[in-house]
Amino acid sequence: MREIQSEKGTIAIAFVHEALVCLRTRGIDEHEVLQAAGIAPEMLASPQARVSSEHYGQLWHGIAQAIGDEFFALDSHPMRPGSFTLMCHTLIHADTLERALRRALRFLNLVLDDWHAELVIDGDVASVALLEKPSSATGQVGAPKPAFAYGTYLLMVHGLACWLIGRRIPLDHASFRCPEPAYSDEWRVLFAQDLRFDETQTGITFAASFLAMPNVQNERTMKVFLRQAPANFLVRYKNSESVTAQIRRRLREIAPESWPDFDELARQMHLSPATLRRRLEREGARYRTILDDLRRDLAIGYLGDNSLAMPEIACALGFTELSAFYRAFKKWTGIAPGQYRATQKPERV
Repeated sequence: MREIQSEKGTIAIAFVHEALVCLRTRGIDEHEVLQAAGIAPEMLASPQARVSSEHYGQLWHGIAQAIGDEFFALDSHPMRPGSFTLMCHTLIHADTLERALRRALRFLNLVLDDWHAELVIDGDVASVALLEKPSSATGQVGAPKPAFAYGTYLLMVHGLACWLIGRRIPLDHASFRCPEPAYSDEWRVLFAQDLRFDETQTGITFAASFLAMPNVQNERTMKVFLRQAPANFLVRYKNSESVTAQIRRRLREIAPESWPDFDELARQMHLSPATLRRRLEREGARYRTILDDLRRDLAIGYLGDNSLAMPEIACALGFTELSAFYRAFKKWTGIAPGQYRATQKPERV
C-alpha cells in the first residue's frame, strides 16, 4: 500500500455553481467548460459534491478564456485574461508586503470599475477595505453583490499577500456586505472563524506587523506561482488555526486504518474528551464528520492518479471492502468513483 500523500484540498460544488453563473447568463455551454476542467457535469446535481482545488483552478482559467474575464464577470468592467499576471509583475520587486499590497490594490482599482479597495492601518491593526462605488445615475451604492463576488476578490488579495511573504497571514475576521450564504462554512476554512455578514462594508482584518515583512519572492518564483495559480492559494493559505484544521493535519500524518478514536485523539492533544468536544462544537464540527471529510478529500486526490487501482485506493483509505468505498464515495460526491475518474484530466506538474 502506498504512503498517504499530502492533502491538496477540495472545493465545494457550491463554488462551481457560482462560477458557472456567468456562463449561464451568456448561454455558453457549461458542460464543455466543465469537462475541459476535468469536472464531471453530473456532480452539479449533488449538493455535497466537491472537486479538487486543481480542477477548480482549471475551471477558473477555462471560464476566463470563455468570457474574457478573470473575475467571473462580477464587475461591470471585465478583468481581461492576463491581468492577474500583469499585476504580479507590477509588484514583484516591492521590498515589503505593505508596498506590494498597495500596488496590488491600485492595480485592481484601475482594472475594476465597481470597486475601490484601500489598505487601512489603525495602530497595530490593518485591514483591506473593499468599497463599492456609487452609481453615477443615483449617487448611491446599490444592493450588495453576491457573497461569491466579495469572497473571490478577498481570496485573490489574501492569497497573493500570503504568497509574497511565504506564510499564511492569520485573519482576525472577515466582513461581508451581504447576507450569509449557505456555504459560509467554506469561507471560514479559507478566511477565519469570525465571519461577519450584513456589514456596512466588506474587508479582511489582520495584524499590521505583517505589513513590514519582506517580500521573499522574485521573478523566478513568480513564474512557478503563476503556473499553479489559482489552485495554489485556494487551499495553501487557508485558515490553519482552528481545532478542525489541527486535527486534519494530525490525521494526514497517519494511515486511515490507524486513525485514533475520539478519546485517544483527545489524549494525544493533551485535552480531556469533554474539552475537545466543546471546542469542536464551537466550530460547528464533529470528529466523525472530520474523518469522513478527510477520507473524501484523500479519495478525490487518489482518483486523479490513474496508476492507482480502485482496490488500492479503498485499502489506503481504510476500507476493508471495495463495495464500502464505492458506497461512501457516491454518498460524498453523488457519483461513482469510476465515473469521477473517467472525467479527470491529468493534473498539471
